[in-house]
Amino acid sequence: MEMQHDIAAMPVAVHPDRPRLRKRPLKAIHHFRELLKDKENTEHVFHIFESLPRKAFRDEARAFAQSERGRAIYASEPYLPDVLDDHERLRAMPAGSVAHAYCNFMETEGLTAAGLVEESAKLYRKRYGDLVEWYGSRNRDTHDLLHVLTGYGRDALGEACLLGFSFSQNYNKGILFIAYAGARQIKKVTGTRAPLFSAVREGQRLGKAAAKLAHMDVEAVMREDINAARMRLGIGKPVIYRQCLATLQEEGYAQEMLGLSVPQAA
Repeated sequence: MEMQHDIAAMPVAVHPDRPRLRKRPLKAIHHFRELLKDKENTEHVFHIFESLPRKAFRDEARAFAQSERGRAIYASEPYLPDVLDDHERLRAMPAGSVAHAYCNFMETEGLTAAGLVEESAKLYRKRYGDLVEWYGSRNRDTHDLLHVLTGYGRDALGEACLLGFSFSQNYNKGILFIAYAGARQIKKVTGTRAPLFSAVREGQRLGKAAAKLAHMDVEAVMREDINAARMRLGIGKPVIYRQCLATLQEEGYAQEMLGLSVPQAA
């Protein structure tokens, strides 16, 4: 695989033609509801984040890309979707590694990193080639890996809890609102006694304690034992979330109805 970038030609942080940020919370809520109806349509995810921009994201992209670690990753890391979709290479890594757990999850779900790129391209048609774009791509490309490391599934509650986790890493209040709106919708549909809101709050706590995966050397993380990686990155177990899933199933809400797809607990 070829290296992704030439460090000597690092672009500007924010391209002058990049549009000004504009928050559209009602649009975000609409797309989150649509995502709950069809979790396979990941285009809705990008509409949600596009509708809830965070001004500090641009400053964060600049700071990371210009840091010692960011510059090293920018210069040396191959194109991430190619790395993540090379399952033959990932399967050659040790048993029990993050790579094996990631391949299991993606193959079970029928997902690819390239597919996520294609979905995002439907919304972000214009390319700016700036550091904001590069950093945003890293956050996009590591989304499914974050599911695997946190243990949050692609079910409606898992996505809501992962949004809570993401809020504590990125401090986008709109994202937190959507997380609780998702939990409220599940409560409304099921009438469950499961502590859904506590599960989202647990996601917030876990996200606050964890390192940012988008700031890590992804290939190095993939080679690690998954339990060791979680410990090193400070990612705790989503105990309340799993209790909620158990309660929902006990109450008669089948996996097919809830769309449950949960990474195996270590």
